Amino acid sequence: MSSGTDALQRVEQALNQILLGKPRAIRLALTCLLANGHLLIEDLPGVGKTTLAHALARAMNLDYRRVQFTSDLLPGDVLGVSVFEQGSGEFRFHPGPIFTQVLLADEVNRAPPKTQSALLEAMEERQASVEGATRDLPDPFFVIATQNPEEQVGTHPLPESQLDRFLMRIELGYPDPRAERALLERRGDTGHPAPDTMATPEQLAQWQASVDAVHADSKVLDYLQELVAASRDTARFAHGLSPRAGVGLLRAARAHAFLDARDYITPDDIARVLPAVAGHRVRAREPQDPARTVEALLECVPSR
Repeated sequence: MSSGTDALQRVEQALNQILLGKPRAIRLALTCLLANGHLLIEDLPGVGKTTLAHALARAMNLDYRRVQFTSDLLPGDVLGVSVFEQGSGEFRFHPGPIFTQVLLADEVNRAPPKTQSALLEAMEERQASVEGATRDLPDPFFVIATQNPEEQVGTHPLPESQLDRFLMRIELGYPDPRAERALLERRGDTGHPAPDTMATPEQLAQWQASVDAVHADSKVLDYLQELVAASRDTARFAHGLSPRAGVGLLRAARAHAFLDARDYITPDDIARVLPAVAGHRVRAREPQDPARTVEALLECVPSR
């Protein structure tokens, strides 16, 4: 299986040369893409969210569009609009930026809920309904949304229904001193460095198909089901994992194993992706950090 993932590992190495000091975040971003999900990155401005999205698209040779979400952004600015052309006497549809393979929805929670909801159908059904017509989106279709912390001015919290459309949520955080020093010592434009193209959309489709074939034995599925059941314990948690979240957790674990060039998953794969898959879905009864909530969930179910 390793021969099929050599190019994928080179992509991961190249991304680590672009976004310094963030190997875990890069691994999870690739995991999300291979699992055919969508990724939410929540963090302060300037820590590399846009750099990661742009570099990932470039390395995979995927079409890439960026939309800056603002308080006056309209759904048509994302989906597209029909414009009457006098020459033909007909309306012609002008596709919006959502018709791309990688969409960066930058600062998505700065837009009002009506505009945020323009992404819901696209993320779930891989299609967009505009002015009574349904149009298919490109394949692959990968949304990377960035979100500012809710305490910042001018943000609109994402509703649970939209949060659930994101397979994974991660944070980047500040780089460690060594990585930040290497960043400061770089020469030239460091705004959006990009790696060479190392894969193709066709290779990505093959990898995603291979992820679906990664084996999960009955003991691993037992462990996953016990985690899902524990998250629904109303004595500890206010909101648990839905069946869709459980399926997503399994897909993410398979993709994580595939990145390690394995054709089977282990409980450790599930535990490693659980914070990114469950952190924005599970709610503790008492307010606490999402990371602590996931730790509490893992403590409920002993690893096998």
